[in-house]
Amino acid sequence: MHKWLVGLLRWVDVRVIYAITAILIIPFCLVFNGKLIYHYFRQCHHYGIMRAMWATYINHCLFSQVVIDRFAMFAGKHFHVEMEGYEHFEHLAKQSDGFIQLSSHVGNYEIAGYTLVAKDKPFNALVFFGEKESIMQGRITRFADTNIKMIPVNDDMSHIFIIDEALQNGEIVSMPADRLLGSSKTIIMPFLGADAYFPQGPFRVATMRGLDVLAVNVMKTGTVRYKIFITPLTYDRSLSRQEQLNSLAEAYVKELERMMRLYPKQWYNFFEFWK
Repeated sequence: MHKWLVGLLRWVDVRVIYAITAILIIPFCLVFNGKLIYHYFRQCHHYGIMRAMWATYINHCLFSQVVIDRFAMFAGKHFHVEMEGYEHFEHLAKQSDGFIQLSSHVGNYEIAGYTLVAKDKPFNALVFFGEKESIMQGRITRFADTNIKMIPVNDDMSHIFIIDEALQNGEIVSMPADRLLGSSKTIIMPFLGADAYFPQGPFRVATMRGLDVLAVNVMKTGTVRYKIFITPLTYDRSLSRQEQLNSLAEAYVKELERMMRLYPKQWYNFFEFWK
């Protein structure tokens, strides 16, 4: 089906597929994730009942569009991308030291892989090992000329050694910082009005080496338009290791919360994030 969709998108406008999924998404919205996202709008953004129901539907429509856009890129289509804070990425890309780029399951982060390219500094992206072969092959094809390498997350935690080697070589490492990937070590942070669990790993990797860190969020702003927000995350490196970790995590969560205040309908963590 993935290959069929890529082939179709070479000839069909994405808006046609958007219109179809806007109808097909209704039962999925009602049966699968609707309740969780409805509670997100009610409890985190304090929407009224009808507004929360409508926002839940729009959230699912936007998520389907993000997935379609990914395959559209595999099909060779292009999107208009605006950037805010690119100078921060450009500055770090010119340095000899590596740095960490933190992402979230909001908006469409994969767009950044086709836009933020450092010619002389390899870019390593942590990806889910269980992705379908068609998706991985699409990424490999599109990333062929962008100096990007993918690091699959494995159960044996071997990806940790690859990350460490990349940073030793002064490369860029991109990691999701809103999901637990293989490790049970968490940090509890207040997020949108309630405590939530975030993984310690990305913040620990950065603070152990005293690395610079960027938060990168890519938000959909129109039918074929995206905006990339690049924000440096500061932390006091004179503090103890645990205090540095807490400080960096707090800076990241504050930036993620800012994005969700600006684009509340582009939250795509479809599970009980607040427990």
